[in-house]
Amino acid sequence: MTSSKPTAIIFGGVNTFSRALAQFLIPLDGEPLVSHLRIVDKYSVAPATCYLGAEFPKVLEKPEVEYRQANLTVPSIVEGCFNPLEGQEPFSYVFDLTGEARNDRPEEVQIANTFNIARHIGLEAAKRNIKAYVRIHIPCYNTAEKGGQTEKDDIKPIAPGGIWWHETLRALASIPDLNLVILRVGYVYGPYIDYGLFTAAICVAACYGYTKQPMKSMHSPGKHAFNTAHIDDVVGAAWGCAEWMSKLGRQEADTVAGEPLLFHNDKSKIKALEGACAPDAKPVAPVFNLVDDSNHTFMSWLGVPTSLFGTTIEHFDLFTRAMAKINMDELAEDINEDHVGTWTEMITTSKPPVPNTPLSPYIHPQVVGLFEKQSIGLDNSKIKKTVGYTLKRPTYGIDELKEVIEKWKAEQNWPILDESTE
Repeated sequence: MTSSKPTAIIFGGVNTFSRALAQFLIPLDGEPLVSHLRIVDKYSVAPATCYLGAEFPKVLEKPEVEYRQANLTVPSIVEGCFNPLEGQEPFSYVFDLTGEARNDRPEEVQIANTFNIARHIGLEAAKRNIKAYVRIHIPCYNTAEKGGQTEKDDIKPIAPGGIWWHETLRALASIPDLNLVILRVGYVYGPYIDYGLFTAAICVAACYGYTKQPMKSMHSPGKHAFNTAHIDDVVGAAWGCAEWMSKLGRQEADTVAGEPLLFHNDKSKIKALEGACAPDAKPVAPVFNLVDDSNHTFMSWLGVPTSLFGTTIEHFDLFTRAMAKINMDELAEDINEDHVGTWTEMITTSKPPVPNTPLSPYIHPQVVGLFEKQSIGLDNSKIKKTVGYTLKRPTYGIDELKEVIEKWKAEQNWPILDESTE
């Protein structure tokens, strides 16, 4: 019996956004959007080898959901992941959330875990005539400080990870007949999101609120853009893009929303790399920015958690900032030591204690955005106009942050202290 609903595969992202996407497609309460969902990633979910949140394990119990732990660096394994179960229809949609999420990993790791994996999946998706292939692209680039960058603007990826995330887009765009849509997101936040700078910044702000000290920032009070996106909109927009592409096909979608993806790599590094685009090639694919309407700057973004926790922001003096440029690692480790010590006190004196929380205020020295100046300023009008997507969470503020923390408290991963320090 043929279902009127599509079938879908989510590749990767269990440590980032796939859990929320799965729950959007197969909600705990309500009508599923797909008739069958397969999730494939390297992580084990039983027992869990990464943070899953309180609700995702319940999604995995749904009869429509299938989870596969797999090594996606092997092309034959990727091929097998596209085979439907007996009696089920071929898969309709692919949501590609693969890729090395840490920017500081060596280039060979970036190539293996980002470029090669996505290319294997893209080639197989094209061979299987997948109706829509949505690639979610994390904020690993640097826009103009004023923000407002459209999809037509040539924004620069940050080395090394961002270089290979961008090279991956070029490789995917060059695959004939791949119904590719690129969803370029801002800094993602929301319930159960423990990935990225956002979560660490919340924990850091909580530490300063607890010690009743001002939060220190490496930046001077600048106005460079720092756009956010709620996870509800990331997954909602991914679905909207899949539906949009399935009705058009790649050729028409390129005509309507295609943008050239220009070269931003070292020519010598791709010379012998199988599947890489020639430096002078300008592959075209539909690209959509997905950020909310908050139009935050770095300082206004940081001001939300500091306001919630009753503290303020101060800036390191010129001497400290100058010394940081000389020895960033040493300064960052000193700062992290203070944060981690405070956080340890908070989680052990919590009622009840929460010593096994996955949350941490530790920020790697090479994480861009806090110790280095990065702008993420994107114009979101194209996805609204072309796809017809309406933001579910148009602003990021204190109420949205409270919701995130309450979810963590409910699963006993956030310290519960007295009224003035929670």
